[in-house]
Amino acid sequence: MYLLVARAALFGVMLGAAIASPIEGYPQSQLLVAPEDLAAIKASPRPVVLDARPQAKYLAGHVPGARRVDAEAWAKSFKQGEDVKGWSDRIGELAITADSRVIIYDDNQSKDSARIWWILRYWGVESAAVLDGGWAGWTDAKLPVETVAAAWKPLEFKAVPRAERFASKQKIAASLKDRSLQIVDARSEKEHCGIELLRNKRSGSIPGAKHLEWSDLLDPKTRRFKPAAELKKIFADAGIDLDAPTAAHCQGGGRSAVMVFGMELLGAKSVANYHPSWAEWSADPEMPIAKPSPRK
Repeated sequence: MYLLVARAALFGVMLGAAIASPIEGYPQSQLLVAPEDLAAIKASPRPVVLDARPQAKYLAGHVPGARRVDAEAWAKSFKQGEDVKGWSDRIGELAITADSRVIIYDDNQSKDSARIWWILRYWGVESAAVLDGGWAGWTDAKLPVETVAAAWKPLEFKAVPRAERFASKQKIAASLKDRSLQIVDARSEKEHCGIELLRNKRSGSIPGAKHLEWSDLLDPKTRRFKPAAELKKIFADAGIDLDAPTAAHCQGGGRSAVMVFGMELLGAKSVANYHPSWAEWSADPEMPIAKPSPRK
């Protein structure tokens, strides 16, 4: 039995002892790990901890035992259900198996860690979680830091895609007719309303999409996820139904991964990530767009 401090459970493992935890009230609290809770884990085997920051930052200091994952390379390499062998190798190289407990952190307001979390879950690693507050949360808590790169031996991993976790352009387009999906746009309001074009061929949003900016899920000072009750109100105020089958999108899949994570943290059962997002949708002249008015 793993001895964990400050949690009722971590990835379904019963506690040998418990005290009050910084992570409370989330229906799926096992998806989010407080830095203090991670530091308190003494039993072996410890979770696989992934550092999604750039290499130079990782070498300058990281969570003890953390293995660096190249978040940028993973983002560019992901395509729905493709390259099973490649993803089996990538994940296995980090000594991760389908049964591994994995905790990911970054210094990018959880955008990189949420994307890695989502990719791992897509390929069959169910017990993946995000470190609340990321690297800032760890250092703000004055927890131990290591500068020696971790060493490990790759393990065999067989990637098995979870198709329900990905929303394709075709599925999104079909849902505009049959209303089978609630579409959530995690971009900024200016992007959503078509005020900012960025590097896209067209600006605007998917018709009927509900808007909630990804950063609204996080406390701007601590970079930790807001309390469950506050998050539930934020979603309700945006008209987002946590019980409805949902597809989230942004520009390229990172901000929408935070949205997917936040919804699942609150207990949503059917949330997919439209990973190619607005970059793909706006480039296809056959796909309809809308330009809603700003709320304010």
